[in-house]
Amino acid sequence: MPLSPVQKKDIIKEFQTVDGDTGSPEVQIALLSHRIDALVEHLKQHAHDMHSRRGLLSMIAKRRRLINFLDKTDKTRASGILKKIGLKN
Repeated sequence: MPLSPVQKKDIIKEFQTVDGDTGSPEVQIALLSHRIDALVEHLKQHAHDMHSRRGLLSMIAKRRRLINFLDKTDKTRASGILKKIGLKN
């Protein structure tokens, strides 16, 4: 279930902070959120797929670490990305 290049470019364009930005925490959080949503849908159909579940948990943990980092460095950016993605603070 990897992202297609077109989807990835669209997500990067939407969440980038400056032109050409591909590695900021906002972009990484958005890409992870999209992958997490797709994997959750997969697991709804395949409840016994424990290998995918383990990958999902590691992605969620990585997204949480990125959000915590952003929250420590710039709270306004962190709250903005959370609102934009639709996550609770």
